[in-house]
Amino acid sequence: MTTTAVTTVKCVVWDLDNTVWDGVLLEDGDVTLRPAVVDVIRTLDERGILHSIASRNDHDAAMAKLEEFGIAEYFLHPQINWGNKSDSVRAVAEAFNIGIDTLAFVDDQPFERDEVRFAHERVLCIDALDAETIPGMPQMQPRFVTADSRERRHLYRADVQRQEAQEAHHGTDEEFLASLGMRFTIAPAEERDLQRAEELTVRTNQLNATGYTYSYEELDAFRRSPDHDLLVAGLEDKYGTYGKIGLALVERGASAWTVKLLLMSCRVMSRGVGSVLLGHLIRSAHDAGVTLRAEFVPTSRNRTMYVTYKFAGFREVAKNGDVSVLEHDGTHLQGFPPYMDVTVER
Repeated sequence: MTTTAVTTVKCVVWDLDNTVWDGVLLEDGDVTLRPAVVDVIRTLDERGILHSIASRNDHDAAMAKLEEFGIAEYFLHPQINWGNKSDSVRAVAEAFNIGIDTLAFVDDQPFERDEVRFAHERVLCIDALDAETIPGMPQMQPRFVTADSRERRHLYRADVQRQEAQEAHHGTDEEFLASLGMRFTIAPAEERDLQRAEELTVRTNQLNATGYTYSYEELDAFRRSPDHDLLVAGLEDKYGTYGKIGLALVERGASAWTVKLLLMSCRVMSRGVGSVLLGHLIRSAHDAGVTLRAEFVPTSRNRTMYVTYKFAGFREVAKNGDVSVLEHDGTHLQGFPPYMDVTVER
């Protein structure tokens, strides 16, 4: 088990005037795009790092200019308004459902950077003059660039479509979920899954039951171990794939199995899938005639996972330092959600 000293940035939030382009849009409609900045945006996009905007500007005029430059598609959940940049940065984190400490903010004005830094001390604030150096920063270099990371922007764009469809839907949440045609798969991890598996442990904070992170090599050892099960979960619906969105590591003993790691991507929190992978583990242990236990390490963000365990029938039976050992009562055998097609591969 490894820990990461440098927090990998998940999203870069850009100012516009004298940052993405030279000039102030409201003073000069003929602002000029900074090609070096565009190169940075494209490079990070290929690494799976997202982009957004925090700009004091007229929203429609700014978006029209981004469309004219052909780069509007790179920016998700843009915050273009007359409010504080710190509020806009917070809104971006909330829209993506990611920790604010995984954001970077680029602005040419020291005052704006200081205002964001004061409100959010863990946001990486960068002078626009240093924009060309961004790809070389350690925080901008994920260890692996996976198929999921290369497609991340498109995955999030599909999420926006889903959100818009949900807001337009008239009916219950369950009826909307049923309309998506969701297909959930659970399968033993293969070698090709390991880079994404490591990425999940490093990137996922809110829905990681232990906060543990594992390297590629450690995950590969677990995958090969006869005493462990390493499972990956995938999800797709009528809008396309969500990619690999879940990971579970189970240590199998003669009389008890222990869930050493259980995590789900924050992107699927609202899809009612958090308990599906856990439900599969509960049923597998029950069918094998063994007790199912789980390690849980509380963090500032993962209370949702604790609630998931409690609702599934787990209770605390031991505590080793920060690690709580939870045990399933053996009676709560939840079925899979009726609005989802679940496939378990062996």
